[in-house]
Amino acid sequence: MHNVDILVIDGSQLFREGLKPLLVDADFTVLGDAESVDAALGQLGAGLVPRIVLVDFDEAKVDLSALGRVREKVPTVKLVVLAGGADDVHSLALCFEAGVDAYLLKTISPDVLVQSLKLVLLGEKVFPTRLAALLIQGAVPRSAAASADLDGLSSRENQILRGLLSGHPNKVIARDLAITEATVKVHLKGLMKKIHTENRTQAAIWALNHGLAGHNTDRSLPGYQEYRRPDLG
Repeated sequence: MHNVDILVIDGSQLFREGLKPLLVDADFTVLGDAESVDAALGQLGAGLVPRIVLVDFDEAKVDLSALGRVREKVPTVKLVVLAGGADDVHSLALCFEAGVDAYLLKTISPDVLVQSLKLVLLGEKVFPTRLAALLIQGAVPRSAAASADLDGLSSRENQILRGLLSGHPNKVIARDLAITEATVKVHLKGLMKKIHTENRTQAAIWALNHGLAGHNTDRSLPGYQEYRRPDLG
């Protein structure tokens, strides 16, 4: 890996300036920095094309739809958020629903930050294992809005989501539901379109965040091996 272009977004100029030498020493090129996502969108609109956007995440300040607009500007970009809330499993779920590639805590060491960014470039999803465990255990309460979202799914779609949560491949889901694997694929494609997710893992996390996980849910998320924890504490 050499000279990976990166854009840093953080409200603190001191923090942004402190990150620059660290990233440069690790073979990143800091194309630019911005104090907000809106300011960064202006830079992206002017032709800036980073491979990674590293953004400070505060749910009260950052509109997740704005992160979606970042990806609209640069579809190939990797979105990495730095969060301050050590136990904010709700923010973790929201970020992954929004298609974020990594959710890192600001308490991590510089070495772990660099390692995490390299994993993201390899196509991995990175998050703190402890927060993921809370998410899988159903630590995110099911809201009335979440219930309404689930009510919009068919019984078959709910069954397939539960299969995803159990870590089952399409073949096993098809066997359990007594349908063909091709039928599972058709339902899954329509389901992911309906809940605005791009892959099985995002769909499983959506289901967890919307209260679908039951007491018998296996802890092995589909694609769980894609999620790496270098040493996120």
